Amino acid sequence: MTEHRVQFDFEIEFSNGGGLCGEAFRLDIDGDDIADEALADAIVRDMRLLMVGAVRIRNKTIVVEPHKRAAIARPPREDARFVDLSHTIEDGMITYKGLPAPLICDHLSRVDSRNLYAPGTEFQIGRITMVANTGTYIDAPFHRYADGHDVAGFEMSSIADVDAVVVHLDGMRARSIARSELAALDVEGKAVLVHTGWSKRWRTDAYFENHPFLTADAAAYLRDARARLVGIDSFNIDDTTDGTRPVHTTLLGAGIPIVEHLTALDALPSSGFRFSAVPPKVRGIGTFPVRAFATLAPDAR
Repeated sequence: MTEHRVQFDFEIEFSNGGGLCGEAFRLDIDGDDIADEALADAIVRDMRLLMVGAVRIRNKTIVVEPHKRAAIARPPREDARFVDLSHTIEDGMITYKGLPAPLICDHLSRVDSRNLYAPGTEFQIGRITMVANTGTYIDAPFHRYADGHDVAGFEMSSIADVDAVVVHLDGMRARSIARSELAALDVEGKAVLVHTGWSKRWRTDAYFENHPFLTADAAAYLRDARARLVGIDSFNIDDTTDGTRPVHTTLLGAGIPIVEHLTALDALPSSGFRFSAVPPKVRGIGTFPVRAFATLAPDAR
């Protein structure tokens, strides 16, 4: 393949005063040409310049010769792939029986916005009314404890780009997931995601009945083993046949976030990926929807 370099002069003005000039400067490029604007961006990036006001390119010529280093203007390499683990929030969708569905509508419609902007310009501003336990959501300690931190109080290290493992239990006969199901895992510092397959029932009546859940001793194990976050693809991480909620009590009491109503956990390997579930920074609330996702290396299976 023929390789090309660009030779050019440049003048750079800085927004805080002063300037920089160069003559017969050469850079490797992809292809057989590069626009002045892209070349200017490449100079600024290559030289790590700050407060650049203007860049002028002069006497640009293309030279055919071997590259001296990696070419500029090359699209970023795809180093990772992503798996979306969240349910889509839709108007009228029931997440939890007894809680209202979200109402999603226009606050300002595109038609009405035409009266506010120049001809040919229009916008939509949406409105959503919902309880915080909607879709795939994360629980902060404040959800269970009045003195626990709220959704705005999450440390990013506990909810974003966390090393993760999956416990694949799809097809299990029992509803309860005990300590023994988790004991073989190294969970310290990791997001532990429990795959039960229950998310296949999402948006059906069967989703709300006889769901899988963690036992109190499983929660105690995850706490003592220093899990960083625990998620599940079921209706609730606790048994809902009574009101005790030992898993929420144990995990949130230890400051361990809980993510419920995950999906697509069957697409993940048992380990070797990162997990993120980041809510908006909302003060005074203990639960909020997230866009949960996994980040996998390109060769992960």
